[in-house]
Amino acid sequence: MRGGLSKTFAVLGAAGLLAVSACGNSDDGGGSGDTATKDVTVFTWWADGGEKAGLDGLVSVFKTDCKDYNFVNSAVAGGAGANAKQVLANDLQAGKPPSTFQAHAGAELKDYINAGQVDDVSGLYKDFGLDKAFPQNLIDQLTVDGKIYSIPANVHRANVVWTNPDVLKKASIDATKAPATVDAWIADLTKLKNAGVKAPLAVSKGFAQEMLVEAVLLGELGTDTFNGLWDGKTDWAGANVTAALNKYKTLLSFTNVDRESIDWSDALGYVNKGQAGYTLMGDWVAAQQLADKVPDSKYTYWPSPGSAGTFQFLADSFTLPTNGQNPEGTKCWLKTVGSAEGQKAFNTKKGSIPARSDANAADYPKYQQTAMADWKKDKIAGSCAHGSACSAGQNNDILSALSQFSGAQDVAKLQTAFGTAMKTS
Repeated sequence: MRGGLSKTFAVLGAAGLLAVSACGNSDDGGGSGDTATKDVTVFTWWADGGEKAGLDGLVSVFKTDCKDYNFVNSAVAGGAGANAKQVLANDLQAGKPPSTFQAHAGAELKDYINAGQVDDVSGLYKDFGLDKAFPQNLIDQLTVDGKIYSIPANVHRANVVWTNPDVLKKASIDATKAPATVDAWIADLTKLKNAGVKAPLAVSKGFAQEMLVEAVLLGELGTDTFNGLWDGKTDWAGANVTAALNKYKTLLSFTNVDRESIDWSDALGYVNKGQAGYTLMGDWVAAQQLADKVPDSKYTYWPSPGSAGTFQFLADSFTLPTNGQNPEGTKCWLKTVGSAEGQKAFNTKKGSIPARSDANAADYPKYQQTAMADWKKDKIAGSCAHGSACSAGQNNDILSALSQFSGAQDVAKLQTAFGTAMKTS
């Protein structure tokens, strides 16, 4: 994490800074005025698109269920929270936590737990009935040493490929059928390139490349061996990992030359505009397509090659910061986040699925219905790129290694860097 406040935060987080200075922390009762004690400053990276629409839906329920409190939006833009996490680290280090902040559920929370920056919310699970509403496998993923430190608003799927059927048709490829293996996908990408598609696979910078390499590893190694990469049971130095990383290198040869300078939404735009055949990105794409009014007939989707039957999950969750602003207001926000109405209002717009088991699939658009069915039956895999499988420090080292690999493309160096990141970060 870099020191200093970013320019992005200066613009988008101004309301959050004002709330911090006005509200103080839970030790002093939340500030000196009535308005200050009612403010609930919510720190997220949901600043635009389907993510902002989902947040707005959640806020609408909060305003109804928690009328005694004022929602204060402290969003910082940036894919996967890259900018927001830097700003949040500065605030937490300065002893100025917001009322609550968004974090990926899973291993990413360990950094905050070890630093004593988040409180145990296990009691709220019983108070709000979440111990019954959330599936046990999700609760197990959220539990650290017998305690739970966040409440998830959703479940996302990471291992999804999005296609443009019209582009694939140029090479006589059926967009509705996923290639069974990574090798089969490479064969289809070759067909597209031979058909004149300059960049068959659209990729963007940072975490999008990490998601792609994870998808290749998952497809090549299988669920259990892939999960072992993150819990120490699988050797990063193995020949199977080497083979998979070489296939990732091959995939990069089919991508756009500006991959280090664009965001995931731009890569999706290349697919929608017919300039690429595929992009791999989490299922928040479904919400973006709805927001952009892209007709269902203009795109298809399927699990990344080789990963059918595996749901690579991540979950956006909210915390109760230690000495945070307005803890009682925060608990009301957390209750909304976990509630049936809150999750419905949020997930129908964001493209994710509810964490609750009692949600009605008929309330959701087409994509979410398929994801809800898969979540119930598929094997579960984590995602380092989105915090469910590794810590923030480990992820930063992996992102750095991938950025260097994008230019030099030294597989041996990349493989060593991955293994080192998981051992030392």
